[in-house]
Amino acid sequence: MSFRGKIKFSELSNTGMVREHNEDSIGTNAEIALMVLADGMGGYNAGEVASGIAVQTISELAAEGANREVRHERDEATGFMRQTIVLRDAITRSNKIIYQTAHSQKHCEGMGTTLVACIFCDNKISVAHVGDSRAYRVRNNKLERLTMDHSLLQELVDRGFYSEEEAQRSTNRNYVTRALGVEPTVNVELNEYDCKPGDIYLLCSDGLSDMVEDDDIHLTISTFSASLDVVSQHLVQLANDNGGRDNISVMLAQVVDAFPVKHGLLSRIKGLFGK
Repeated sequence: MSFRGKIKFSELSNTGMVREHNEDSIGTNAEIALMVLADGMGGYNAGEVASGIAVQTISELAAEGANREVRHERDEATGFMRQTIVLRDAITRSNKIIYQTAHSQKHCEGMGTTLVACIFCDNKISVAHVGDSRAYRVRNNKLERLTMDHSLLQELVDRGFYSEEEAQRSTNRNYVTRALGVEPTVNVELNEYDCKPGDIYLLCSDGLSDMVEDDDIHLTISTFSASLDVVSQHLVQLANDNGGRDNISVMLAQVVDAFPVKHGLLSRIKGLFGK
């Protein structure tokens, strides 16, 4: 299916005010409505290598899978759409490549990356994440976080030791409990959501979410929503104005019109018989 005129995209990545180089990597494929954002970590330039491997591998494999699979059909084993499984498998493969590279190349030892990715199909969005890179949605002028961080701080919030407001002010935000390339296998968290025209989806690295409070993210998106590029620029500027202690990456998608899959006769017959 074509997403032309259905979804608008924007992306921007910035080194920030403190770091010497950018270890974030981002990639959008408008043809299959895919966005991938990775926030690398590791000594020297290893974080940049890890995030680059993640974005390239996931983008390539997701494109192959999206063109091969009937994306909107449901996987019998998991109940997810096949496009969600394609995204999960691409992330799993990238984890293996990063892990093997980290253990075979001395200069890449200890590298890894957090990740958030999404792909659209049939009026739905599939969201996958590992670590503390985030996905948000603005709908009916309300900001909602679609991902919960895989971090020590989030675990403490979940157990009632911190409130969300206290967590926002905490200086111990960056201890992630899950990342790509750290272990031979990785648990990828998957979610699917219905999309509506007017929805705006934001993917970001913690260089944004650590420096800019959710209320200010919401206000920026609401104020400048007529231009996603302007939203991206203002979000990055806000993070830098607040100190820019990390690399900052933002990716935005706005649903302009519905994008249902046209179901043919064979598909409708399968639906009647539950196959």
